[in-house]
Amino acid sequence: MKNITILGSTGSIGTNALEVIRQKKDEFNVVALSGHTNYKLVMEQIKEFNPKYVSIGTEEGFEAIKKEFPEVELFFGREGLKKLGELEETDIILTAVSGVIGIEATVEAIKKGKRIALANKETMVAGGAYINKLLKEYPEAEIIPVDSEHSALFQSLSAGRREDVKNLIITASGGSFRGKKRDELKEITVSEALKHPKWSMGKKITIDSSTLVNKGLEVIEAHELFGIDYDRIKVAVHPQSIVHSLVEYKDNAMVAQLGATDMKLPIQLAFTYPKREESTALEKLDLMKVGNLTFEEPDMETFKGLPLAYRAGKTGGTMPVVFNAANEVAVELFMKEKIKFLEIYDVIEKAMDNHVPVEIKNLEIILKVDEETRKWVYKNYGK
Repeated sequence: MKNITILGSTGSIGTNALEVIRQKKDEFNVVALSGHTNYKLVMEQIKEFNPKYVSIGTEEGFEAIKKEFPEVELFFGREGLKKLGELEETDIILTAVSGVIGIEATVEAIKKGKRIALANKETMVAGGAYINKLLKEYPEAEIIPVDSEHSALFQSLSAGRREDVKNLIITASGGSFRGKKRDELKEITVSEALKHPKWSMGKKITIDSSTLVNKGLEVIEAHELFGIDYDRIKVAVHPQSIVHSLVEYKDNAMVAQLGATDMKLPIQLAFTYPKREESTALEKLDLMKVGNLTFEEPDMETFKGLPLAYRAGKTGGTMPVVFNAANEVAVELFMKEKIKFLEIYDVIEKAMDNHVPVEIKNLEIILKVDEETRKWVYKNYGK
């Protein structure tokens, strides 16, 4: 029986993880859960999965859970997530919260030698160099990526030696505006940007998909996870979203991971690796029904989120922290209709131009630069 901690149990990744566990209750035990504002769903999850520890992000939720479940050891906010990362009982911690707030719990879990099922992009985007340094100091700890693209790369890299890798190829759906040019995007509305042709996702990640910033974040994350140079990390637009990513080897062989558009597969793999197990929770891919698979070059002139990400990654140091933080605030301002769609790129670029990167020696540097970047964007664009 493996004890699982889920950070972000009310989001898409968290609820999918609980479905995986629901089908394998003889293998997995939920030891801890965290949610931010949706405390009512957390309370339903407590009733079903009986965790020993819970962290919640609002005072209202804290009081409600404390009253209803006095036997649960309850934590609050950012410090609560950190406490869940420190739990000795945990075998595997799934980090599915969004934002840099997820990094601290990952750091604590590494220090405890745990397996981290990683679904928090910011951990490797903002703190990759620091996290990799920690992993060398605590070799018993390990990270198994959960994002479908990075899980696909993780699986495909098992086909050969790391030194024989020629390129990593990350696939992208193309987002809400695939095929459009800059002139067509000048007056894009929030509702239009939120209409993804393939996925039903949270608002922020849907906007990120439409700007290709999300793919840029994945490029930085792939570099940090797998140690491959940026010049050898490519992006291919693949609207069908069946090939989740590929690895090209020196002999020109390409190894890909294909699957249904179902996040439960990479989640379960992160829980069971190196074993692969059957489960009624997992959707089966029928290639005969898929038909054609197509691939296109990304339009980096229109969708500047991708070249800006390469610039941030190649610059290194704290520049990816700025890229990520500026984008988060820009997306928030766009959704509040304070800036236009294409201004998201302007915000990110100006924030990067304004920043002198430094080496990341500790977590405090990441948090400080993140906070400073947010303040700068709000000051200059949030009026």
